[in-house]
Amino acid sequence: MIKEEIGTGRTVEAAVADGAAKLGVNAKRVQYEIIEAPKKGFLGFGEAPAKVRVYVETGAEQTAIDYINGVLRAMGINDACATLSGELNSEGGKIIKVEGAGAGNLIGRHGETLDALQYLCNLALNGSRGDESGESTKVTVDIEGYRARREETLRNLAKRTAEKVKKYRKNISLDPMTPYERRIIHSALQGDSMVKTASVGSDDNRRVVVHYVGKNSQQS
Repeated sequence: MIKEEIGTGRTVEAAVADGAAKLGVNAKRVQYEIIEAPKKGFLGFGEAPAKVRVYVETGAEQTAIDYINGVLRAMGINDACATLSGELNSEGGKIIKVEGAGAGNLIGRHGETLDALQYLCNLALNGSRGDESGESTKVTVDIEGYRARREETLRNLAKRTAEKVKKYRKNISLDPMTPYERRIIHSALQGDSMVKTASVGSDDNRRVVVHYVGKNSQQS
């Protein structure tokens, strides 16, 4: 499927960038046709911008990008947009990044709003395939690099907690976390044979407990 937009700007490059922004993709991904070349005026008269038709072949990721950009516009966040990142998540999936003024409002406390947006995005993405495709695609949604910063914070928290558990030989319960955050804690400590982690509680009160198991025990 091909999606297209009309872009305008003082130069052809600016017009292509404008069209790419409207499509929610990086300008390097698009192809374009010049509809009208820019015209230079004389003393401010007769000047006309470049006008191009920008198009891109859409796929699963573009469906997700369109969904997020639709949410942004519905919320009145017009200066931010979603684009496909060149990086992959830990599972080899695509990352969609959201950047621009007002984007931070979608992060929420400990990323709860961001997690909800990601969940709905993947629901819309896989629902758009229909029931007969048998395919499933999962994308990660990140806003202004929040996930990388949060992951580093949680890994440091996990290591500090493990050191306290081993020092005092006492189990420590962390604050309630989202499934994404709990996975980071489990992953950060899975190689430490002196502690083990377990998720306890239910719903919004689910948290990780770090247990002391001793030098000769193996982590489960």
